[in-house]
Amino acid sequence: MEMFASSSISRGMEEVLASDEPHVLAVDDNLIDRKLVERLLKKSSCKVTTAEDGLRALEYLGLGAHQDSSTNSNGSKVNMIITDYCMPGMTGYELLKKIKESSIMKDVPVVIVSSENIPTRINQCMEEGAQIFMLKPLKHSDVERLRYQIMQC
Repeated sequence: MEMFASSSISRGMEEVLASDEPHVLAVDDNLIDRKLVERLLKKSSCKVTTAEDGLRALEYLGLGAHQDSSTNSNGSKVNMIITDYCMPGMTGYELLKKIKESSIMKDVPVVIVSSENIPTRINQCMEEGAQIFMLKPLKHSDVERLRYQIMQC
C-alpha cells in the first residue's frame, strides 16, 4: 500500500520550493476523485500533494501519532487542504478537527467535499472550522473559487 502518491510529493515539494504557487494537500480515498481534484488544481496553477486517507494526510502534515508537531516540515508549506468527507478509518470531519486542534496548522483553510448534500453534516463541518463545503464532483469553477480563497489567506 502506498503511503502517498510519491511522485506527487517529490515533484510537489521541489516545485513548492521553486515557486510561489499555492500548495494544496488533496485527501481522498477514491483514486479517480483524487486525480480529478489534482488535475483541476494543477490547471489552476496550484501545486498538489495527494494522500489516500486522513492518517496519511496527518503524517504528511507532521501531525501523525508518532510525530512531534513542533518539527512540522511539510505542513507549513501547505496553503490549503481539501478532503473528502466519507473515508474509511478517519472521516474528513475528524481530519478537520485534528488540523484545527494543531497550533501550527489551525490557520490553514480546510475545504470539505462530499457527494452527499446533508445540511447537518455541512453545518457541523463549518462550525468546526471548515472554510468551504463543496459537493462532488468538483468543477473548474469550484477550483477557481478555491484559488481565490487561497489567495485571501
